Amino acid sequence: MAQKIANDKFRSVFKTIDRDVLRWFPGHMGKGLKQMQQKLRSVDCIIEVHDARIPFSGRNADFKYTISGVKPHILVLNKADLIEKNLQPRIVDRLESDYPHVVFTNCKDHSCRGVKKIFPLAQELIGNSNRYNREAEDNYNIMVIGVPNVGKSSLVNALRARHLNKGKASPVGANAGITRSVLHKIKMCDKPLFYMLDTPGILTPNIPDIDIGLKLALCATIQDHLVGETIIADYLLFWLNRHKHFEYVSHFNLPNSTDDILDVLAHISKEFKKVLRVRTPLNEYVLRPNLEAAAHIFLKSFRDGSLGKYMLDESLL
Repeated sequence: MAQKIANDKFRSVFKTIDRDVLRWFPGHMGKGLKQMQQKLRSVDCIIEVHDARIPFSGRNADFKYTISGVKPHILVLNKADLIEKNLQPRIVDRLESDYPHVVFTNCKDHSCRGVKKIFPLAQELIGNSNRYNREAEDNYNIMVIGVPNVGKSSLVNALRARHLNKGKASPVGANAGITRSVLHKIKMCDKPLFYMLDTPGILTPNIPDIDIGLKLALCATIQDHLVGETIIADYLLFWLNRHKHFEYVSHFNLPNSTDDILDVLAHISKEFKKVLRVRTPLNEYVLRPNLEAAAHIFLKSFRDGSLGKYMLDESLL
């Protein structure tokens, strides 16, 4: 059945949120950044991992200057399975002047072509670089950096499994902040001898823009409770409507598109039977829509790709 699209005038600007969220920079991030800088002398190559859904937004610009410097630098855009493949060349063109080595990956797919490219590329770049104080060393170190929850540890484990035939060495999870400090060397390959350093996710200390902050939250690089799942869900609805992506209408069996997040969440609550038993002042119990549970379902449908493949930075191409 064709989805019905309302002719409502959708919002052109999203309401502001608490600016304290944009200054979220936990202590372990500051500590992790210092640890990373201290280990730079022993590093031969930097692999920066980011979410392919936000290839331009939310990346820590300080990495290029405070961490990478003159060392070989590979930008890995992970979760590439969640965006349309035909966008990849345009993203590469937009990044090329600052990041000539861009690789798209899906670290959950063990046969991912992008994952296969990374190690040979790192070897080539290191071989063509001046290793300075490490020239006499017969082992090589790669530091894996990036903002929280973009798949750094998953990439470490994928490379280790591919080149060393070993299991997981770094913890992974669906929430931001799993890796809390720079870990010891993790062996990636025996011949030649390569090690990796996994690192905590480091956000820029001051996210400069509300829109960027909400994109980071939508991609789960900021913990949901800091913003609120209902607010993040409202931003998702705002973004979908603004970019004329109305697939959510048919996906959730809505009667039509809407700009009201409460309409969407109430409908999802009914569809998924997510209700709360609430006691009234008259000491009676009534059923109310569980809006938080519905917001979680709405966000999950975006994050796992079941709602569709969306690149949130499409207006920046």
